[in-house]
Amino acid sequence: MPDAESRPDPSLGFVLLPKWLTARARTLAGQRGRGARFTILGIIGFGFWAFIYAVLYRLLVYFRNVPDLGPFLAGKLLGVILIGFFSILLLSNIITALSSFFLARDLDLLVAGPVDWLTLYAAKLLETAVASSWMVVLMSVPMFAAFGVAYHGGFAFPVLVATVFLPFLLVPAVIGSAITLILVNVFPARRTRDILSVIAVLAAGGIVLLFRVVRPERLARPEGFRSLVDFVTVLRTPTSPFMPSEWVQRAVLGWLDNRPDYLPIYLLWSTAAAAFVLGALVHRALYLDGFSKAQESAQRWARSSRMGRAAYRLLAPLGVLRRELILKELRLFFRDTTQWSQLILLAVLVIVYVFNIKYLPLRGEGVTFFLRNTVPFANMLLAGFVLASIAARFVFPSVSLEGRTLWLLKSSPMPVPDLLWAKYWVGTLPLLILALGIIGVTNVLLQVSDFMFAVSIMTIALMTLALCGLALGFGTLFPQFETENAAQIPTSFGGLLYMIAAISLIAGVLILEARPVYGYLSAQFYGTATDMTDMVVGFSLAALLCIVTTVIPISIARRRLEEVER
Repeated sequence: MPDAESRPDPSLGFVLLPKWLTARARTLAGQRGRGARFTILGIIGFGFWAFIYAVLYRLLVYFRNVPDLGPFLAGKLLGVILIGFFSILLLSNIITALSSFFLARDLDLLVAGPVDWLTLYAAKLLETAVASSWMVVLMSVPMFAAFGVAYHGGFAFPVLVATVFLPFLLVPAVIGSAITLILVNVFPARRTRDILSVIAVLAAGGIVLLFRVVRPERLARPEGFRSLVDFVTVLRTPTSPFMPSEWVQRAVLGWLDNRPDYLPIYLLWSTAAAAFVLGALVHRALYLDGFSKAQESAQRWARSSRMGRAAYRLLAPLGVLRRELILKELRLFFRDTTQWSQLILLAVLVIVYVFNIKYLPLRGEGVTFFLRNTVPFANMLLAGFVLASIAARFVFPSVSLEGRTLWLLKSSPMPVPDLLWAKYWVGTLPLLILALGIIGVTNVLLQVSDFMFAVSIMTIALMTLALCGLALGFGTLFPQFETENAAQIPTSFGGLLYMIAAISLIAGVLILEARPVYGYLSAQFYGTATDMTDMVVGFSLAALLCIVTTVIPISIARRRLEEVER
């Protein structure tokens, strides 16, 4: 064995160099249409930033003009946002650390090579933090810009934000990596991935329910408190006095109030340094055993179940081919924990959504018939956004998930339309049931008229069929057959185009239906006759738009899939 002095000891930059070269090569690789894609993404990203900035700026200007209570309201808003950021960072780092520290392809060379354990830990921690934090960083740019402009932070304000936000990002990365390391030493890493997926979804659902129970909207209604003293006490109380989010809030607001407070900056950096040291010690003690266990493969057993036998009998009238295609889609969905575990979060969001609708202030003095029936119509806009997002997550990747096995389906005598329609109905029927359930329950809670109930049900049904058709069409036109993570498929360029098309569809349907709905509600409110021509034309055009956007994308997807050579 060579002496310790003669052994190579690569630096942190040398270990990270392959990652940097890979990222730069992918960015600079010459592909047709890459410039147009970056241009579209840049325009949409800038518009998203501008929207967040404009909303927060107007809100902060309003708070600034509120005497005495304005700074407290702005501080409470910043604290709630930062708590949400910290929760997202913690969950994201737990999931990402599993791949970075235990399942990455370069670990076989790094662990076996002459790389110091501290260098390896720092490199993988930095990789985990970057992969988990980039979305939060992008979201925070317009937020801090709005605070800096509204309260005149000055040219040094971005430096302060960078100073306090870097340790804020590091702390959850260290905590998440340590939690993952401990779990891998208890469970095999291949099974830990499934466990972490379920834990992450349950935790995210718990966070949503926590915000619902806390009811932060009470801060906008001070009349709900017994006295002004109680309201001010709630505002002055720290959101989370022992969390880094509170220290970031104190440092930022102190600077904006022309009273710089350097204690939060010290607390942030000292906590980040202490967390790094403790995380490194845990890594040194447990990593080698955990990495060894990570090489174990999970066992999977194929068993026949009652649900499977019932599905066979239920789908028997469709024929052998269609039945097996539908069962294949169902098996693929429930075998991937990262797919079916999303249903837990979806159920939590639906509960919170219905809970919010139930407590809308649409009863009592000043609430008219017109307002009570307009809210359900506007509610279809939000429901359409939710359905489009779900279709992007489950229907859009369905063709891409075939991956390298698509050649087997293409080489069989199976007609391509049967494959596409199986994917379409497996994704559409559950989404249709969910959409009808949400709209039906919320309309019952709001006690809308029979006319609005029928309009809502028919519109959301046709809109769901169209959104799923668009998702399948764009997913086939822009496939990602080589991806290793299904969650990355909806965030591709094709997923972005689908969301743009889906938003345009929702807006088009509601615009076409707005005139007949307004005419009917006005006639009912003023006791005049309803113009049937507007109703027939408006609703017919909306239905035709949904039918066209259902059939045409699937037809285009069929031709595209027939041309694919795998």
